[in-house]
Amino acid sequence: MPVVLNVRVDNLSLTEAREKARGFLHSSSSHTIFTPNPEMIVKAQADQYFKDVLNKGSLNLCDGFGLHIVSGARRIAGVDFMMEICQISAEENKSIFLLGSSSDDIAKKTAEELKTINPSLRIVGHFRGPDINENIKISKQKNCDKRLIVDETENEIIIQQINESGAKVVFVAFGMGKQEKWIMENLSKMPQIKIAMGVGGSFDYISGTVKRAPCWMRRIGLEWGYRFLTQPKRVGRIFNATIRFIFLVLENNFKF
Repeated sequence: MPVVLNVRVDNLSLTEAREKARGFLHSSSSHTIFTPNPEMIVKAQADQYFKDVLNKGSLNLCDGFGLHIVSGARRIAGVDFMMEICQISAEENKSIFLLGSSSDDIAKKTAEELKTINPSLRIVGHFRGPDINENIKISKQKNCDKRLIVDETENEIIIQQINESGAKVVFVAFGMGKQEKWIMENLSKMPQIKIAMGVGGSFDYISGTVKRAPCWMRRIGLEWGYRFLTQPKRVGRIFNATIRFIFLVLENNFKF
């Protein structure tokens, strides 16, 4: 399997990934699905804890044109695979819980849109989620652990809600790094969950809060350009996902 800058990326077709997810739903244990992209790979170089979390993923799908080019892994966008899991969950009569987003309204709109797309899908809960921070005191140190800072009382209430809902799938939209760490730190407290997936900004796209790049731009790897034009405040993140990612890969391969 491909490894890019010491982060594992699974090379599966969409059909293979779908069947793997279907198997997860019927297994006796819990599974994690992460979607590494160039920005996440860059972040993992300065955050060993995040890198370790990513490498423990049950399924690591290649999300991003640059990562696809470097790794050779087939590209499956996180938001697209989230929709695939919703379809599979409806077929298998498994319920889902939506956790995260910048507001309860976005989570609610996401649930409504998913139900419109697939009326047979069972969404048993949605919640904005707790306030989560990484340890900023060590954020600039290289290869440091950045364990999450979370209000434990609020966090336990959320976990209780998920457990009481009976959900088998939880989509977590806390943003890159935070969502993967939260899943890894809390999944053992939710034994009925079969799939926990970090979905980043997927709720924003599904709810219509943020528009995705046109299909032709996504197909040829220019989604970053669309984001730069429509969300110029993301310039730092775009730089990491393009220029810095390429530099780190070249540096690693040729030892500049």
